[in-house]
Amino acid sequence: LKELNLPTSQYYHSKRKYLEQEMHQSTFKSRQEKSYPIIKEFEEWIRTNLLLVRKGTPIEKAMSYAYTYLPRLSRYVLDGTYLPDNNLVENAIRPLAVGRKGYLFCDNHISATRAALAYSLISSCKAAGVDPREWLSDVLNKSYDYQMNKKDFNELLPHNWKQE
Repeated sequence: LKELNLPTSQYYHSKRKYLEQEMHQSTFKSRQEKSYPIIKEFEEWIRTNLLLVRKGTPIEKAMSYAYTYLPRLSRYVLDGTYLPDNNLVENAIRPLAVGRKGYLFCDNHISATRAALAYSLISSCKAAGVDPREWLSDVLNKSYDYQMNKKDFNELLPHNWKQE
């Protein structure tokens, strides 16, 4: 037999993909068995009760909205990789939204622009899995050299950054 010589990273990558696929298949089955009947029952409830509420009332608007978006909600039952909500994204952008409120209290436009830049860079660090303090310290130390030698500053962006 010929020896199979795979780099370990390929092995672990394929193993992770297999486990993810298994997880998604079990999630799919679970959603088909548990979530889909609830969604169907909710759809039937809206269809029945929507006729009983007065048009133009807040409850009628809410029920109509929910009924309109039920097909989109139902999609998450069809694939184990879909999430039923966007909480991960909401949590990721919350600091930016809070910062945006803070910009209203900056003394002038230039200060607000600088604050927005700082928030953006720190959020980019977090998204790239980079410690913002280490990154900023390193970038500030390298920036003069990059400017004098006309190096590409894109190398210093958080998703490209490598500490030496």
